[in-house]
Amino acid sequence: MKIDLTGRSAIVTAGAAGIGLAITRAFAAAGAQVHVCDVDASALATAREIAGVDGQVADVSEPAQVRAFFAAAEQRFAGQLDILVNNAGIGGPTGAIEDLDPAEWSRTLDVNLTGMFHCLQRAVPMMKAAGGGAIVNLSSAAGKFGFPLRTAYAASKFGVIGLTESLAIELGTSNIRVNAILPGVVAGARQERVLAAKARARGVSLEEQRNDALSRVSMRTMVEAADIANAALFLVSDAGRYVSGERFSVGGNVEGLS
Repeated sequence: MKIDLTGRSAIVTAGAAGIGLAITRAFAAAGAQVHVCDVDASALATAREIAGVDGQVADVSEPAQVRAFFAAAEQRFAGQLDILVNNAGIGGPTGAIEDLDPAEWSRTLDVNLTGMFHCLQRAVPMMKAAGGGAIVNLSSAAGKFGFPLRTAYAASKFGVIGLTESLAIELGTSNIRVNAILPGVVAGARQERVLAAKARARGVSLEEQRNDALSRVSMRTMVEAADIANAALFLVSDAGRYVSGERFSVGGNVEGLS
């Protein structure tokens, strides 16, 4: 199936690295105009090398920066917005609940959940004015399974599911579809940092932690950022025109988290 997004405008948060960059590349290759934000200016320079992609530095947890980012996108797209991918997120702290720094807990919720709220408040009016649109929120396998020693992250990703399913109902009559992607164990530098932190917290080796994580995946595999991008591409396209309110898992069937 060839997906064509020609004529569509898309915003991807944290769209200059990792999963976000894979989504940005996939959308641009399908013909969409893509506007991205990221907290890393050097990563944005890489994203700008992709034809039709532009963006700016912005932290989604900061309302003023989100306003400026969306104002630039609105000007670029002449007010039209068809697609929003709420991808920005951080791993948050690893440790026992009684040892967590309250500031790190708050920061995780601010970026992973409240950051989506800030973006949605700007995006939804634009989509309503355009007659509809598609929103994809990045949750996680940690949005459906308990994740010991990663409680801040899990709480934020469970929150994304509630946000997604509520908005799918709220926005359905406005022809706006809202879905969540739940990645499993995604290969890459960020995953290695998460595994290493979890291994330290549990007092096991990195190899033991990696093997334990994959033992809870039915297909015994990590997935690639491109696999998440392909799911996003489907969900925002006409091929997924009646898919809304769904938890779209991409992870080889994660059975649980350790």
